[in-house]
Amino acid sequence: MEKLLLGIDAFNFLEKEGFPVLKNALAKDENEAAGIASEIGFPVALKVSSPDVVHKTETGGIMLSLKDGGETREAFKKITGAFLSDHPEKRLEGVIVQQMGSGLELIVGVLKDQQFGPVLMFGLGGIFVEAMKDVSFRCIPIEARDAKEMVEELQAYNALKNPRKEMIDLSVIEDFLLQISRLVEKHRGIYEMDLNPVFVSSRGISICDARIKINS
Repeated sequence: MEKLLLGIDAFNFLEKEGFPVLKNALAKDENEAAGIASEIGFPVALKVSSPDVVHKTETGGIMLSLKDGGETREAFKKITGAFLSDHPEKRLEGVIVQQMGSGLELIVGVLKDQQFGPVLMFGLGGIFVEAMKDVSFRCIPIEARDAKEMVEELQAYNALKNPRKEMIDLSVIEDFLLQISRLVEKHRGIYEMDLNPVFVSSRGISICDARIKINS
């Protein structure tokens, strides 16, 4: 049986496996959203939560950089109102309130190749995925040398190694890739995973959005 983990379900799964995820919680109404945002700390992002929506940007279901409770309440009402109006056939669970991420955006993915088995993909994330297609691949399991080479193979490697702004510890990225490899070895039912964006900065690395397909 195929299981698709999105939003809170995907975050909970990854956190239980020891992965760094941006602080988040599901809100059912605007007051709960404002309370959660206050606990997390501003600014926050709001994302529609629906088992029927994979790409939230296509439904207008994301609002970023909300600075206070008032903005959070208004954003909640706007997101849910538009969703219910434009997609009455889709289920609405609520809205995810999430800590705003910052840093360089990366993408880490897993796919199942018929010939080679599980394959790990790594590259620049966010808007750069389609624009630059700067990615590298390795068959799972990988070793420390593979993780290092995946980072060094990117066209953007020099920018990673010598950033204009804050320094990034590349070993943090390499360790993250190794951790993903170990996860897929542990949970062999995982045949597709998309982590995008993953933020990396001098403060470390954090998953912002996740989609996982598992054969259970």
